Amino acid sequence: MMKGTVREQKRRRIDRAPVQQGATGGTTHASRRTKAAAREQKPPRRAYDVAAVERRWSEEWERSGAYRADLEHAPRPYYNLMMFPYPSAEGLHVGNMYSYVGSDIHGRWQAMNGYDVFEPIGFDAFGLHSENFAIKRGGHPRPMTAANIANFRSQLRRIGNRFDWSHEISTTDPAYYRWTQWIFVQLFKAGLVERKTGSVNWCPNDKTVLADEQVIAGRCERCEALVERRELAQWYFKITKYADRLLENLERLDWSERVKVTQRHWIGRSTGAEFGMAVEGHEDVAIRVFTTRPDTIYGVTFAVVAPEHPAVAAITAAERREAVEAYGADSRATRPVPGDERPISGVFTGAFAIHPLTGERLPIWVADYVLMEYGTGVIMAVPAHDERDFAFARAYGLPIRPVVAPDGGSEANPSGSAYTGVGTLIDSGAYTGMASESAKEAIIDELEARGTGSRAVTYHLRDWAISRQRYWGPPIPIIWCPQHDAVPVPEEQLPVLLPDVENYQPDGSGVSPLGRVQEFVNTTCPICGGPARRETDVSDNFLDSAWYFLRYPSHDDDREPWNPGMTRKWLPAKMYIGGAEHSVLHLLYVRFITMALHDLGYLDFEEPFPRFRANGTIVKDGAKISKSKGNYIVPDHYIERYGADVFRMYLVFMAPYEAGGDFRDSGLEGIRRFMDRTWQVVASRATGAPRSEPKGEARRAMHAAIQTVTDDVAGLKYNTAVAALMKYLNALEQRQEHVTRVELRTFLLLLAPFAPFMTEELWHRIGAAGSVHAQRWPQADESALRAETVTIVVQVNGRLRDRIIVPADTPEAEVTRRALEAPNAVRFIAGRAPRQVVYVPGRLVNVVLDG
Repeated sequence: MMKGTVREQKRRRIDRAPVQQGATGGTTHASRRTKAAAREQKPPRRAYDVAAVERRWSEEWERSGAYRADLEHAPRPYYNLMMFPYPSAEGLHVGNMYSYVGSDIHGRWQAMNGYDVFEPIGFDAFGLHSENFAIKRGGHPRPMTAANIANFRSQLRRIGNRFDWSHEISTTDPAYYRWTQWIFVQLFKAGLVERKTGSVNWCPNDKTVLADEQVIAGRCERCEALVERRELAQWYFKITKYADRLLENLERLDWSERVKVTQRHWIGRSTGAEFGMAVEGHEDVAIRVFTTRPDTIYGVTFAVVAPEHPAVAAITAAERREAVEAYGADSRATRPVPGDERPISGVFTGAFAIHPLTGERLPIWVADYVLMEYGTGVIMAVPAHDERDFAFARAYGLPIRPVVAPDGGSEANPSGSAYTGVGTLIDSGAYTGMASESAKEAIIDELEARGTGSRAVTYHLRDWAISRQRYWGPPIPIIWCPQHDAVPVPEEQLPVLLPDVENYQPDGSGVSPLGRVQEFVNTTCPICGGPARRETDVSDNFLDSAWYFLRYPSHDDDREPWNPGMTRKWLPAKMYIGGAEHSVLHLLYVRFITMALHDLGYLDFEEPFPRFRANGTIVKDGAKISKSKGNYIVPDHYIERYGADVFRMYLVFMAPYEAGGDFRDSGLEGIRRFMDRTWQVVASRATGAPRSEPKGEARRAMHAAIQTVTDDVAGLKYNTAVAALMKYLNALEQRQEHVTRVELRTFLLLLAPFAPFMTEELWHRIGAAGSVHAQRWPQADESALRAETVTIVVQVNGRLRDRIIVPADTPEAEVTRRALEAPNAVRFIAGRAPRQVVYVPGRLVNVVLDG
């Protein structure tokens, strides 16, 4: 893609030459060069002093406040937001930088289009990551987190982003978490917070409760430990009350589709039927079932109940009680969680349910693949049409009865496995022969007519468990009073400060380490003044990050969490960029918190981010990046060796931004050469370039570059935008002695969002006024994009005989006349009258002759 000069081409041919053994046992030039490169540890020789240039402009931008937004007076506010990092000990990795650089390119482009861009940054510094690192190192999370933040801040200052550091926030600052606690109090007063005992996800490694969203395939999303189930009293946010709105609003959000699909799946709205089944010999007991497939009800051959279902003790036969109780005890200790792929197991209760339509006796089993917190805790098992039921039936020799056949077939399970699709009902009584969708409605109608069932809606989404039995987090602002139960801490007493304690490590008992700090625990009730105890759990750090974007514009306001006037002016954010891995964590929680605050009258909008783009994932040499694989990429070395501009350019050039790509060290060399060539072309013409406008093909090439780069940057297609810049640099190199000042300025303006340091330096070297980043983005002239002349192919009877060059606006009759007069065409026409002359505008003329 980068042709380069003759010298560059020659050098690259040498670089690519194979290593060969010399006739006398020595090595060729390529071999010697390879060995030298292996020994070389110094930065590559550059056309300019990269470190000096980048240091100078970093200092100048900081001194002048170039990127400090005038939030109060900005006429065209543009809030450009990126997901703030949690400060781990390893430092920012290449995935972070990929996201931040892509976001910054967008922000710089918007600034050059006349917007007042606000691009803040902060640190999501509470939580398990920081605390576990401190435990591992034998230190305390407070000073260690502060040191990690300092390192992150240093790294972020080097990458060339237009951060407004004057609005930096940290979630560990009491001035910040005061308002995190305030949000908890407002939701508590509104009835959106609940304390209840239930089965929760417990990470035995991190020794704390996890929300369902923090469990991936049965493992802790942070440490990958196998998650267990425990019965504990926890605080929950009632996110399920917002399930329908969270789902419906997705339709009007301009978000990456993969994130919307993930949220739809996680919310999991299901429509179907809920009905009761009597239990034989237990007139006072009826178990209720929810199903999305009432059309398969005639295929039910057994029922399965969750081990902790309250009906289990009542219905279990005496001779089965010991086995059922043993199974229940074992399942509580090793209970699968959503997504777990453990082998299916179960135990028969000795009881039978009565089929609601046929009256058939159905054996009732207890099995841990049925979860109490999903649906009703009971399922009607249809093994012919559900994969889990099918596996269970095979394992325990239970009947498999097909009742739905694929359309066009008469056999439901021709492959010998569960058929989970829809089709035509078979062996289903009066409903045999009906299509699945029609049968669903008809069967629900019958259940309703019998008074045993009704239409119902359920959700996969569960309330957000926000309690954490750890130290490093904001204390939950609740006081327990013997007389008044749970009392929120009065707003004027916030924040509830996290005390400095030496023994902060969790003990796995389910009680927070703060419970051991008596001077923290013991307090008085705000209502009656009597002795009381503080809540000792801290809140999930995803609550910290669920509102941080509201705080940035009002970061120094000690009277309110956000200034209403400033919020109305700057929010919601115009663009949000971050990782898709937060689809059902941060990106779901932040939508819920925003909706709740809107409903309580604190915000004028209910969706925080009308536009969100998920950046892709970076791999290293084809492998997923991880510390255990030894391919964890910390960017400091690359920035030190090549400079931030090269690192930025390579990150967005290696693959489509929303797809991600493969980070290979060798790829940086190509970008480094491109940047050096840019310096040579511009610096060499800095004072001698004529001030005249480019003409002819030079003008067309310039405006073609403007058009392509503009369209690609607007669509976050950064890799193709960089490719267009490389193509344009090639064109400038080919006519280097004739390049005009206008072309140099245009090239620097197009390159500026990608390489902020070099372009700023070269902008001043060519004598241009102001900062390159404060200039207006170039506009493509459509008239210039049209070529002044076109080459027309002349064919005789479909064979190429000549070419002519004509002005692009030449009429058809004139083009045809010139084609017929083209010397080589005349020779083949040989005086014969054409039967037909075919003209394809701008491309060819075909002269058709008889014979």
